[in-house]
Amino acid sequence: MVNPETLKSQFANATRNTTTLEMSGKIIKVVGLIIESEGPKAPIGQVCNLRDSRGRLVSKSEIVGFRDRNKILSMVLGDLDEISPGMEIVAAGESLSVNVGEALLGRVLSGLGEPIDGQGELRTGLRRSIYAKPPNPLRRKRITEPIATGIRSIDAMLTLGKGQRIGIFAGSGVGKSTLLGMIARNTSADVNVIALIGERGREVKEFIEKDLGEKGLKRSVVIVATSDVPSLVRVKASLVATTIAEYFRDRGLDVMLMMDSATRLAMAQREVGLTIGEPPTAKGYTPSVFSLLQKTMERAGTSDKGSITGLYTVLVEGDDLNEPISDAARGILDGHIVLSRSMASHGHYPAIDILESISRVMRDVITREHSEAAYQIQELLATFRSAEDLISVGAYKEGTNPKIDRAVELNDMIMEFLRQNIDELTSFEATVAGLITITNQSDKK
Repeated sequence: MVNPETLKSQFANATRNTTTLEMSGKIIKVVGLIIESEGPKAPIGQVCNLRDSRGRLVSKSEIVGFRDRNKILSMVLGDLDEISPGMEIVAAGESLSVNVGEALLGRVLSGLGEPIDGQGELRTGLRRSIYAKPPNPLRRKRITEPIATGIRSIDAMLTLGKGQRIGIFAGSGVGKSTLLGMIARNTSADVNVIALIGERGREVKEFIEKDLGEKGLKRSVVIVATSDVPSLVRVKASLVATTIAEYFRDRGLDVMLMMDSATRLAMAQREVGLTIGEPPTAKGYTPSVFSLLQKTMERAGTSDKGSITGLYTVLVEGDDLNEPISDAARGILDGHIVLSRSMASHGHYPAIDILESISRVMRDVITREHSEAAYQIQELLATFRSAEDLISVGAYKEGTNPKIDRAVELNDMIMEFLRQNIDELTSFEATVAGLITITNQSDKK
């Protein structure tokens, strides 16, 4: 007669062996960036370890889809150099996670959250999955307080609120990175989280040392995924940055999350989507691109504890503000700041086109006096622009229109107020006082 305990042990071992087999598989095909394998039986989003015949860890991948019943599609989170047919792929039993904690301040991390600044390993003792849902919309605090950027044209005319999400729209070489560096150094936020996605490798150190500076880096966490890293890593960099920002928000802090750029994030996701067989839509962008932008940007904002103010740069292709990514981003975000190539070419910095820009929460976070002053300045700028051609060719005769006369007289003062040197800081209170001073001049006129 067979011992019942022996049967129980044999059944347990068989179950364990079956589970082990299901959690591992063999690579049978690699096409482009996609690894196809027979097994493991694991859900989409799970990390897998790729091991050679000696059991050595060669690389990691993430499951992105499947075919038939047991054909698993994953994308490598690194190089494909050492991957060979028949290599073992083992499910790690978890999704991607990242270290979070105060120790991250002043550090520079890779797109997967690993340190790349040579300052040693991160020992925070706390990790978070990079996948999370946005806060419950009914538990989000209303945006009622302004957040200072230290830039007069933004604080005066496009005031941001704590928890607002806004896009900086510009073509290449118009000053997006420099503007981000100024904000990181001068903002009233407690912590900066900066994601550089798809940047040229040459520009990373330049941004950290020149634009961000030592002062800005001390209270910042920088996540870098340059253009040469796999597209999936560039996508994950945006989620890593958002997760780190969420940690600080949950501690009751006001966080400034800056992502440069949302366009390169969209391009990386398009590459991932096309690789796994998604159908292309407008300009080749796949449906998952627009879904990713919405999910990522919705995770920023206020919660019942703190706030994440999101600044997302959008690289406008051919200076066309109506191309698909620009159009989608404007629909998601709470406002947009447009940088003008024409103003930049005339030496006006920051090259913010006030009349083309808008902050949708500005009226909720400023005083009535500030609001009235900003409206008057905006009206003067619009009046001057409508008559600029006539004025420049000498066709306008002074005294014909009192509004145009007033706009011409005050235009130099307004332009001087909106210009600002890179190393110049103006407090929020001084900015508002300067704006009101100009409108008082307008009233006298």
